[in-house]
Amino acid sequence: MSQPILHTERLRLVPLSAGHLEHLVELSADPEVMRFLAGVQTPEQSADELRRTLAYAEGGIGCWTGFVDAAFAGFWSLRPGESAGEAELGYRMLRGYWRKGLGKEGALEMLRHGFRDVGLDRIYARTAVLNKASQATMASIGLRHLRDFIGDPKYFAPGEDRHAVEYAVGREEWLASEFA
Repeated sequence: MSQPILHTERLRLVPLSAGHLEHLVELSADPEVMRFLAGVQTPEQSADELRRTLAYAEGGIGCWTGFVDAAFAGFWSLRPGESAGEAELGYRMLRGYWRKGLGKEGALEMLRHGFRDVGLDRIYARTAVLNKASQATMASIGLRHLRDFIGDPKYFAPGEDRHAVEYAVGREEWLASEFA
């Protein structure tokens, strides 16, 4: 199964391609967007991230570029998990689209696609413990807090607090929820 184009009420989610590099560069150069990630990226680092991201796109999972009308808004992803049958949910948006419900809207579509179309058993998301906005989005889509942990240094800016959290939901739990 290849990655389909996905739609929500306001988002058109197109499978990530090499042609989306300019959007990744724009997003990854914003210090506020990258605050809880590994820090601002150079265009070369963004190109490397794009290559790595395109390499895992198969079996219906991968990364989608989100557009509101024709305007780029951000990225949503399902990355292969640590075990078979699971994926890690991710999202990153331009600041102009924050606090409009689009993070939640795109993330819900990732869950729907992952559980219904791909047949995943579990989807989880991780973020810095200080990233309360992302944690609120995770809780608002039915993921529940599972654990606190110390994150891998490669996902944090040098000297940044590496305390992190993991939220998750299983397929059966999600299918029985109000979101399915």
